[in-house]
Amino acid sequence: MADGGLPAHLDGFVRAVREAGIPVGISAAVDAAQVLTAVDLLDREQLRHGLAAVLLQRAAQRQTYDVLFDLWWPLSDRPEDDADTEPAPDDGSTDAQRQAALAAQLREELLRRLLDGDEEALRRFARLAVDQLGQGQPSPSGQSFFSYRVLRALSPDTLVSQLLDGLLGGADRGGLAEQVARQTVRERLAAFRAAVEAEVRRRSAAERGRDRVARTAVKPLADQVDFLRAQSADLAELRRSVAPLARRLAARLSAKRRMGREGRLDFRRTVRASLATGGVPVVTHHKPRTVHKPELVVLCDISGSVAGFSHFTLMLTQALREHFSGVRAFAFVDSTDEVTRFFAPGADVADAVQRIGREAEVVTFDGHSDYGNAFGVFAEKWATAVGPKTSLLVLGDGRTNYRQPGLPVLADLVRRSRSAYWLNPEPARLWGTGDSAADRYARVIPMVEVRNAAQLAEFVTTL
Repeated sequence: MADGGLPAHLDGFVRAVREAGIPVGISAAVDAAQVLTAVDLLDREQLRHGLAAVLLQRAAQRQTYDVLFDLWWPLSDRPEDDADTEPAPDDGSTDAQRQAALAAQLREELLRRLLDGDEEALRRFARLAVDQLGQGQPSPSGQSFFSYRVLRALSPDTLVSQLLDGLLGGADRGGLAEQVARQTVRERLAAFRAAVEAEVRRRSAAERGRDRVARTAVKPLADQVDFLRAQSADLAELRRSVAPLARRLAARLSAKRRMGREGRLDFRRTVRASLATGGVPVVTHHKPRTVHKPELVVLCDISGSVAGFSHFTLMLTQALREHFSGVRAFAFVDSTDEVTRFFAPGADVADAVQRIGREAEVVTFDGHSDYGNAFGVFAEKWATAVGPKTSLLVLGDGRTNYRQPGLPVLADLVRRSRSAYWLNPEPARLWGTGDSAADRYARVIPMVEVRNAAQLAEFVTTL
């Protein structure tokens, strides 16, 4: 506990939640302090859920929050009494044999805990298992613990058959009962693995410091993961966030169209109305404002270096198509092809992105990015795609492999469009370094740094 007691400890926890990317306002922090007076502080899960209710806004933030909560409000030091973990007598057996016997003993205890389904008891058993099986070799910096050692020794996934037999109570396999039992087994095994990882983090925090462990243990939220560093699991999470993001963006776009509904001043009607107030124009009248629903043309680099960024942005483009009078998507590597046909209404967007890589004619030469040739092919084949009502989006890192950047062609496209933007997934400090022509492109088209979904959402609201 911090020197300032419970209030200072809570303040440190709220700061850690903010630093992890979860927005927490002053009012939410005050509410968190009120939670401490309303819940039983000895009931850890009640405290966890109470603070989550006032600090979190989205379900996607819960995993990050739980990791931080386990670091700042660790399980108490009450010993585990139920498990028989007395060390075996020295009977001349080797360390490996004693370790195997201990693992077998704890494995039987784990089976019993999983069948009981007591979450608190399972967490305390995970703490015991880490203490007995998770220790690595001591080092000058202290004792290390590893979750993989515990999971390898206990092999919880191999207990599925025994767990099913226990949960079904000897009933025949098959049907709804088995489906429910299998789901229960999956949830309890996942809870045990999470408890082991949480205990390893707690012990690491005790050795290395809580703040240091938090920086490495807490994964960025899905909308804050850099597109260029995203792994397959991150991209899967981003795909799930496309529809909610599109709904939020649609609401903002609709609000912007509703705002400023009045058009230019109608001078004649204003003067006529002022006659009733002695010539003073107390009330002004305006001409009806024509709400413009623009066309959208997306020109997207899908080469390997920016694949994660381009795939996610194309999926968001598909989700936003109802907010534009027409959406046309073009992809390129060293040549350009229209890929709008892959985004037919009702099509699975993830499958469409995969089909683009297989079927679209985006590679003519060596498969390396050639912006100059790609822009030239686009201007030659689809010259009428960009016009006075068109918003043009160029997506890519601007790395030309030291080839011609095609600046005159791009400048002409920008001149003919209603608005044009270039979204670059690289940090602005890298623009113009190496084979990047981003600094030169930025002179003819507004270039915006968009490294994650949060920055992309912020940009789209300006369209």
